[in-house]
Amino acid sequence: MSSWLFWIVMAVIGVGAVLLMLNDSRGSTLGVENYDFGRLIWLGAFGALIGAGLLRSGRPLGDMARNLGTWAAIVLALIAGYQYRYELQDVASRVTAGLVPGSPLALGVEDGHATVTLDKADNGHFEARILVNGNPVRAIVDTGATSTVLTSEDAQAAGFNPAVLNYTIPVSTANGMARAAAVKTDELAIGGIVRKDMPVMVAAPGMLSQSLLGMNFIGSLSGFDVRGDRMILRD
Repeated sequence: MSSWLFWIVMAVIGVGAVLLMLNDSRGSTLGVENYDFGRLIWLGAFGALIGAGLLRSGRPLGDMARNLGTWAAIVLALIAGYQYRYELQDVASRVTAGLVPGSPLALGVEDGHATVTLDKADNGHFEARILVNGNPVRAIVDTGATSTVLTSEDAQAAGFNPAVLNYTIPVSTANGMARAAAVKTDELAIGGIVRKDMPVMVAAPGMLSQSLLGMNFIGSLSGFDVRGDRMILRD
């Protein structure tokens, strides 16, 4: 960049800085909020640097215009993606929920706490794809079950050995009574809702067809409600 352009850019930055200092108490400069005015100064200087670099490259103006247009489109796409990141996340969650049974329909945050929205499955129950010690498990949300109960197959996938457990505890489920053994998970999670060292039950082999997410987990939430075919869990 030639020396005259350098000094012009420096002069613009200097004048802008002086104006910001003089108008600090007013909160605006030349009718523009000081924060936006400061950003405008830096963006203008950055644009001048880019423009000077392109002019010095000696490339045809047509090629430079096309390149600038391409980069502008990329930047705008990135900005739009960031601004609509939550809406895009919901779309991705809905697509995943349709492809992977039990996947959350939506993930969100309310008052700083994670929320998970579940969709009712074809069998009429709310299903959740939970993570037990990092391993995915499809579980029915069962408010009639006092504890979260894993099938022996899901328990084995989560790192437990069903063959050495003592199945002496009766548990009540929506399908009736079952015998189970008590264990403790390192971590049980659904979406952004995570519980450490949570006690769960492991059903005796053949006693349970699908794992249950019971009241010991649901009761640890700040709240949950059902709206039609959707259940919202709040951390």
